[in-house]
Amino acid sequence: MRDLYHYSLLPHNTFGIEASCRRFLEYASVSEAGEVADILRAEQAPWLIVGGGSNLLLTHDYEGTVVHSALRGMTLTEQPDGQAMLCCGSGESWDDVVAWAVQMGFPDFVNLSLIPGDVGASAVQNIGAYGAEVAQFIHEVRAVEVATGQRVTIPATECRYAYRDSRFKHEWKNAFLITHVVYRLNRSAALQLDYAGIREALQQRAIDQPTPSQLRQTIIDIRRHKLPDPTETGNAGSFFVNPVVERAKYDALASRYDQMPHYDVDADHVKIPAAWLIDQCGWKGRTMGRAGVHHRQALVLVNRGGASGTDIVNLCRAIQADVYQRFSIELKPEVNII
Repeated sequence: MRDLYHYSLLPHNTFGIEASCRRFLEYASVSEAGEVADILRAEQAPWLIVGGGSNLLLTHDYEGTVVHSALRGMTLTEQPDGQAMLCCGSGESWDDVVAWAVQMGFPDFVNLSLIPGDVGASAVQNIGAYGAEVAQFIHEVRAVEVATGQRVTIPATECRYAYRDSRFKHEWKNAFLITHVVYRLNRSAALQLDYAGIREALQQRAIDQPTPSQLRQTIIDIRRHKLPDPTETGNAGSFFVNPVVERAKYDALASRYDQMPHYDVDADHVKIPAAWLIDQCGWKGRTMGRAGVHHRQALVLVNRGGASGTDIVNLCRAIQADVYQRFSIELKPEVNII
């Protein structure tokens, strides 16, 4: 277990914000997670869990304790019907898991390729892309309960997964140290191609029936074209959640904007891409101070160099105000602002 004081969080946030924490605890086994839980209970100081830092915006030094999982390992248990259970340590890189699953012949995760972050965060955030969400595949979450130090197994059905949401972001926030996530996979899972230009990209490659590996590479190429590399330009990927509105509100807006893109959620609700709303307000490619909006993807806020967390927040608020003034839609950050 790592136990450090006055620790720089620069390696743990993809925005590239200079900030530090008073104490940093990192566990690499279930027993170490139990030790960390004991320390947190005894210390009774504020604390924060971080993963790969790809969903985090730091606006100041953190005066409490930051907890990080370095618990690795993947175990696959196959069943005769072609299904399998994949148990992953919470500190594993999510995209490494996707690549490994595809290589092993399980295509379930392929639409979630190249999403940054760790396995533990996948279960908290319910990460998603290109018509898929990780909650479709989660069987259970294994963790240490901070209040008791007990090891617990939480069925996915109890996590109340919703669009980019779960109980881990609300009443269970900071209640558990996730050690493993168990996913249910299927070798015969159908590939999902009808979302966000996937078929068009495949056609450009003269591919009609892609293999999982071909689809993974196509999605990686799409993401790399649209999104900046955080090792070169500080960012946290999609900054805002795509808003879901009532169908009557969408119909009213669509009557004014003929080309408004949308995705049906159910009979009564429609999802509108936040990037389109932001672009319509003229923010794509704009800079405000040392923060800006990416020139290819309006959903991505970037650190132009030397930006503080406050610079990013000020940009966020300006965008929110413009979108609300024009569309009467409130954009909510997907990023965890500290």
